Amino acid sequence: MSPALPGRNQLCCIVPLSTTSPTVVQPYHYLLELDPPLPHPYSDPVMWVKADMIMSVAFHRLQLLFHGKDKSGQRIYDRRVLNAHQIKAIRACIRYALGMND
Repeated sequence: MSPALPGRNQLCCIVPLSTTSPTVVQPYHYLLELDPPLPHPYSDPVMWVKADMIMSVAFHRLQLLFHGKDKSGQRIYDRRVLNAHQIKAIRACIRYALGMND
């Protein structure tokens, strides 16, 4: 969710996804429907964005999802782009979780 920042080129801010629904849905939660679903073991088509759990992580701790290999044995990575409505809703959840909502 974060852009590249000077002096922080090895870090990014992420918002976790969960298949477990919140006990009480809050303004910092967002129901994200994925079509098609992510690769196994994250293949539930419905995920909850939990923006109250935003964190900074180093890129080397992240692993790209892949869904098999091509004929030459190279991994086929799942490169997902959320639509503008989803991004706007997730950013609103982040602002709310950080106390920056209007």
